Amino acid sequence: MDLDFSPQDQAFRAEVRRFLDDNLPQHLREGMRATPGVFVEPDIGGEWQAILRAKGWLAYNWPTDCGGTGWTPIQRYIFEKECALADAPSLPVLSLKLLGPVICHFGTDEQKAYFLPRILDGTDFWCQGFSEPGSGSDLASLKTRAERKDDRYVVNGRKLWTTHAHHASHIFCLAKTDPTAKPQRAISFLLIDMAQPGIEVRPIMGLAGDHEVNEVYLDDATTPLDHLVGEEGQGWTIAKFLLENERGGACHAPKLLSDIAKLRTAALTEPDGKGGCMADDPHYMARLARAELEAQALEMTEMRVLAEMAKGLPPGPQTSLSKLVASTLRQQVDGLAVQLYGYAGIALEEQRPLYGNQAPPALHGKPAQLAAPRYLNSRAWTIFGGTNEVQRNIIAKTVLGL
Repeated sequence: MDLDFSPQDQAFRAEVRRFLDDNLPQHLREGMRATPGVFVEPDIGGEWQAILRAKGWLAYNWPTDCGGTGWTPIQRYIFEKECALADAPSLPVLSLKLLGPVICHFGTDEQKAYFLPRILDGTDFWCQGFSEPGSGSDLASLKTRAERKDDRYVVNGRKLWTTHAHHASHIFCLAKTDPTAKPQRAISFLLIDMAQPGIEVRPIMGLAGDHEVNEVYLDDATTPLDHLVGEEGQGWTIAKFLLENERGGACHAPKLLSDIAKLRTAALTEPDGKGGCMADDPHYMARLARAELEAQALEMTEMRVLAEMAKGLPPGPQTSLSKLVASTLRQQVDGLAVQLYGYAGIALEEQRPLYGNQAPPALHGKPAQLAAPRYLNSRAWTIFGGTNEVQRNIIAKTVLGL
């Protein structure tokens, strides 16, 4: 793997930086900095989505025949790193980074022609219907059923931890279409309109007081037969494809390194309670340095995956390694923020949202105000997208061959 950027990549990085300087509004930067949850809210992400769409840079991880940019994996990495450094809002992950590539790869021409433009222009906002009560890590045991009736599927079941379902217009959903088949061969991948009487969304409030996840009840919900992606029984294969993109289709290290750099800067002025600053505390700075080294090692791992993708290979099971390390590091970095700000870092402002014109006054400064909710919300990192325990099993079996 060549770690030096080519002249073309260096020129591309300069172009991305100029674009961000000229087109990323300050209020969106501030909105991202003040986002306490895992996902950015649609009113922040949607505006940035429109800016990137106008530039033609929105679907950068889609193939060119579906409207993608044609960027190399290294260019995608450069773009994500520069966006992280500039505090650009994250994009609608579920729509653009998960469902979009699935439709590009498995969808019919009609599905591509209908759904992909609606994802790009924001007409459709998607949520993900995978996990259920009792079926999270063991996803093959899901109970949601979809039965053919005339020209439609009738879907019954319950989905859990459904991020942004209260904002979503549609849900992509795993359901069993053949109750007699083996679990992995019984599951199909369906696209379902949320605006119908058979769907109810109930909020789940997080530890930090944020409303990010939900329960979704499907009671005789329906969807046309041509909203099946792939073939019946192919849902498990499609889900694995999607999860590889969820775990390894993005680079986590740039954002982690950016946050660590901000903590290092803040440590120069935050008091240590002994008459000095936190930068004088050798124990704290050692923990920060260790996190930074691990984030740099993660960056090298992510770039190795990108190098393989540049050869035309899929992300592969190595993405589980990236997901495992990134999840653990995310929690460590958020814990270091709480430690840095001391008592101010454990104060939890209950009024939401913590960004925009309606934000409550900062109790001790905005970074300190966000430390506690970010720490609490990041507990989910080692669960969503496959728990750390699941990732270790995948690494042991498919990467190490144990």
